[in-house]
Amino acid sequence: MKVGIITITEGENFGNRLQNYAVQYILEKENIQAETIRNYKDENIYLYILKKRVKKLIKKIFDLEKNPEEKRKKFFNKFNKEFIKFSKYKISNKNMSKKINNYYDYFICGSDQIWNSNYKENGLVNFLQFCEPNKRVAFAPSFGTNELNENYKELYKKWIESIPKISIREEAGKKIIEELTGRKDVEVLVDPTMLLNAEEWDKVSRKPEQLKEKKYILNYFLGNLSEERKNEINRVAKENDCDVINLLDKNSPFYSIGPSEFLYLEKHAFMICTDSFHSCVFAILYNRPFIVFNREDNTVSMNSRIETLINKFCLDNRQYNGKKISNENIKCDYTNAYKILEEERKKAKLFLKKSLNL
Repeated sequence: MKVGIITITEGENFGNRLQNYAVQYILEKENIQAETIRNYKDENIYLYILKKRVKKLIKKIFDLEKNPEEKRKKFFNKFNKEFIKFSKYKISNKNMSKKINNYYDYFICGSDQIWNSNYKENGLVNFLQFCEPNKRVAFAPSFGTNELNENYKELYKKWIESIPKISIREEAGKKIIEELTGRKDVEVLVDPTMLLNAEEWDKVSRKPEQLKEKKYILNYFLGNLSEERKNEINRVAKENDCDVINLLDKNSPFYSIGPSEFLYLEKHAFMICTDSFHSCVFAILYNRPFIVFNREDNTVSMNSRIETLINKFCLDNRQYNGKKISNENIKCDYTNAYKILEEERKKAKLFLKKSLNL
């Protein structure tokens, strides 16, 4: 059997690349040939390729390779080349060749925020409108928010109704689908990254060259980090003789790393402070204490994914109380969470088996 994976393939986001690898890995464990189909944002694929070539030439002429963002891209490209199997076929919302149907038995859309209605590029392709309905499987995609953009409701209703085998990643997403379509057959599944255990993730983990042996607190904030929160984290670091690694600080040597190095930093952190869903996921998988902070600088709530995660695994004590990080926060016991996770893994695998007629 051959399956084409549709997900977000552009950009440098740790969670996105790791969930892509997870879906591929899970399928391959079932002896399925899995490939990720690049989904181009541009309306014209050839224009997109031309732009990439021009950008590459400009980088070479002006020696931009030393730029932190370019260094970071190199690590992500390395991860893609080493671990992600990309299809030779390309697709975009304006270039949906029906021929692609002939090369795959099924198409899986998911996971990540491929159904976020605030991202204009999330359109026809991410709802598998290019293939036959009986080949469409939605495997834990995410809306990313608690509500849909009003302008897209009718389109989303039509597209979602056309997918016979459907699951979602958050409870809020299930509610959106039920209100939009009336469907009651939508399962809420854990993110695909949680279907692999720590030992399986270690296979793609790499130690960053920048890392010394000293203890560290890992900060991974996709939103802003206020001075108040920063001071509280620094207090805990000082009291526990830790460095603080700020992953998205462009002045930090750790900004220029890839998904493999991110895994290593998660596994070996003294504690993780984050507003990132996937950072929480890997903290759980690697049995590390983490504190999750609400992302306050978003006009649209992005917390639904984390809310589902915290509630599902009964980890309310992992949430920042807005005042102080306590000694209890620095400890962790995921015994009960791991029991729940085993059941969730069975549930997700059963959904895949039924959807792909395995």
